[in-house]
Amino acid sequence: MKNRFVVIMAGGRGERFWPQSRLKRPKHLLPIVGDAPMLTQTIRRLDGLVPVDRIFVITNVEQRESVLETCPELRPDRVIGEPVGRDTAAAVGLAALLVEKEGDDSSFALLPADHVILDATGFQKTLETAFETAEAEDQLVTVGIRPTFPSTGYGYLEKGDGVGEYAGRSVAAVRRFVEKPNLEKAEEYLNSGNYFWNAGMFIWRPSVILEEIDRLVPKLSEGLQELKQFWAASGNLDQAMNQVYPELEKISIDFAVMEKAKQVTMVESSFDWDDVGEWSAIERHYPKDQNENVFKGDGVALDSSGNLTFSESGHCITLLGVKNLIVVQSGDATMVCHKDRAQEVKALAQAVGEKNSSLT
Repeated sequence: MKNRFVVIMAGGRGERFWPQSRLKRPKHLLPIVGDAPMLTQTIRRLDGLVPVDRIFVITNVEQRESVLETCPELRPDRVIGEPVGRDTAAAVGLAALLVEKEGDDSSFALLPADHVILDATGFQKTLETAFETAEAEDQLVTVGIRPTFPSTGYGYLEKGDGVGEYAGRSVAAVRRFVEKPNLEKAEEYLNSGNYFWNAGMFIWRPSVILEEIDRLVPKLSEGLQELKQFWAASGNLDQAMNQVYPELEKISIDFAVMEKAKQVTMVESSFDWDDVGEWSAIERHYPKDQNENVFKGDGVALDSSGNLTFSESGHCITLLGVKNLIVVQSGDATMVCHKDRAQEVKALAQAVGEKNSSLT
C-alpha cells in the first residue's frame, strides 16, 4: 500500500446545530445523521483505503480530548489542536507540514469531518482516482459533486476540459470556482450540467500545495516556514503551535489559493453526499409522517405539518397547530425557530453565549 495520508478537518464549533452542538461537543462529535458520531463515520469510510495510523485530525485545543475520547482508534500524536482558529489556509499549510515530515512527499487527502456519505465504495473509488492524479501530476485535485437541486448554500466548480484518466476515471480541469449563487444562478448551473458542488475535499502532495501557498500567499508561507523551523528546533509541535500559529495570516484556502491557482483538476464524485450544514438539512435523512413532520427522538404532533423536532434522553416534544418549525431540546437548552431562519441559528448561539457562556 502506498504511503498515502488523510488529514481530517475537525475544528468547527457547529454553531448552526446549537443547542445540541456545543464547543466541547461539536457537530462532528455527534450522531447528527446515523448512529455514530460524524467523525467516527468519516474514519470508518476510509477503512481499506488508508490505515488509521496515517490519519491526522486537526481540531482545536478545546476539542482535542473529546476527539480522542470519541475516536480512541486514532493515534494521540496524530490529533493536533489549534491554539486558535486561523481559517482554512493556515490549517491546510499545517496539514502539509505534518505529512511532509513523514517523508517521500506522500499524497494526502484533506477531508471535512462532518459530511454524510453512505456509499463508502464509491467514495473510495473517487479518492483512488484523486490520489493517482496527485501522485502522477503536480496538480491540486478536488472532488466535484454533481448537483441534485439548485442549492444557494454551496459554492460551485465549473468543469473544464478533460486532462486524462486515472484509476479508470476521467479527470477534468477546473475552469473556475464560483461563490454561493442566488436561486436564478443556481438553477442555471444545475441545468447546464457543467457545474458541480464544491465539497471542500482536496488531494495533493505537500510540495505542490506549499509551493502554491508560497506563490500566492507569501505572508502565510513565511509563517509556515517559521512554524516548521521552530518545530524542528524545539522538537515539540505544541510549543511551536503556541508560539507561531496565532500569528499566521487568517484567510480561507479557496480565496487564498484555489480560486487563483492554475493547475486545479476535478474528479467527479460517484457517491451520495450531503454536508448537512443546518438543522433543516437532516430531514432529508429521516422518514416523515403523513403531515411531513420529522421526529428525531420522541415526539407527537396534532394538527401540525412540515416540522422537524430533535430531543434527547426520552424527552418528548409535542406540537399543536404549528407549521414549518424546528424544535430542538438538548441538555439545558431548547431552541424553537422557523425553518426559513435555520441559517441564522449560528447568530442565535452567539447571542446566547454573550448572555451565558455555559450554554455554548
